[in-house]
Amino acid sequence: MKLSSCRALDNKFVMGSPLLIILAVFVYGLVHSILALPWAKRRARQWFGPTADRWYRLGYNLFGVISFLPVLALSAFLPDQTLYTIPTPWSYLALAGQAAAVLMLAVGVMQTGAWSFLGLKQAFASDDQSPPQLVLTGLYRWVRHPLYTAGLLFIWLIPVMTVNLLALNIGLTIYLIVGALFEERKLVSEFGEAYIQYHKVPPMLIPRPPRSSILET
Repeated sequence: MKLSSCRALDNKFVMGSPLLIILAVFVYGLVHSILALPWAKRRARQWFGPTADRWYRLGYNLFGVISFLPVLALSAFLPDQTLYTIPTPWSYLALAGQAAAVLMLAVGVMQTGAWSFLGLKQAFASDDQSPPQLVLTGLYRWVRHPLYTAGLLFIWLIPVMTVNLLALNIGLTIYLIVGALFEERKLVSEFGEAYIQYHKVPPMLIPRPPRSSILET
């Protein structure tokens, strides 16, 4: 009887873990999304002056990385259970897919401009007044948000899936999909008709071979 009670208590703690993780991802995503709004950047300019425009992107990225660490800590240290383990040799395919996702992420960042993506260009090249460019080549011919696609591919190809990782993956998937939708609204306001036409060609997240289209013009 005592053993059964202990197992029931353990299961209760394990089932509570994914709820905490999903809540943590929700809070992280909410704060991160608010800080990505033009309103937040305008407020930073009011508080810190024009210098905020130079450092905002870099600070935003650093905050995003640091504030995500507690979410990862919850996934690592809360009570957990293994759901499945991909057996060999299929696990090698999963790892190869994760390696491809990392490569895709690196290529996508380089195509958008790595220094600008990280915020280093804005911070240390203050004299550069060139407007942002809409990228239509490379991976962006296949999918509109290759960085998000790479992230989703990586997290869902983890060879060992646990209850906590599943909760984290579900939360991150929702966050990335919602983030992509909000980013597209921002891109429409920034690039106007050019992005509206581009939006009609490649899919949002699931890659598809490029077709003859506006991308070739």
